[in-house]
Amino acid sequence: MEEVVRARGHENVSAEHASTFEVTTDDWLTPAGDCILAVEADRAPADFDPAFVAACREEDSRITVRFEADGHVEEVTGQGHPDLTFESERSMVGRTSEYVDERTFLIGAGKAAAGFDHDLVEALSAGAELTVTVTVEPAG
Repeated sequence: MEEVVRARGHENVSAEHASTFEVTTDDWLTPAGDCILAVEADRAPADFDPAFVAACREEDSRITVRFEADGHVEEVTGQGHPDLTFESERSMVGRTSEYVDERTFLIGAGKAAAGFDHDLVEALSAGAELTVTVTVEPAG
């Protein structure tokens, strides 16, 4: 199962955060938002299909996020958790930790924003269009 989110980069994308990455529906980004990779997302976790959400809530589900912009591709893999709510109408946050809040859609991520490929980050800071494909493989 997968969900696709389209967003765009912003001049303040720096991808320097060491424990999270984020895509937001907001249309602006301050330099302090160093985990945010893209703005103006066309969807948020609250828009995801209930069956997809249920699969992500399985304890051992594997979630893969593919970021594509200007020919650059980055993949991050993490896991689901029963406490994920997918209630945020504003942003989706992937975390290297086990912390869960209403914006969290993935925990135990293999990397955070600071680990993303420099060329992809440059494309996003130049305003490139971003396609985010989130795939879940249920446990078992």
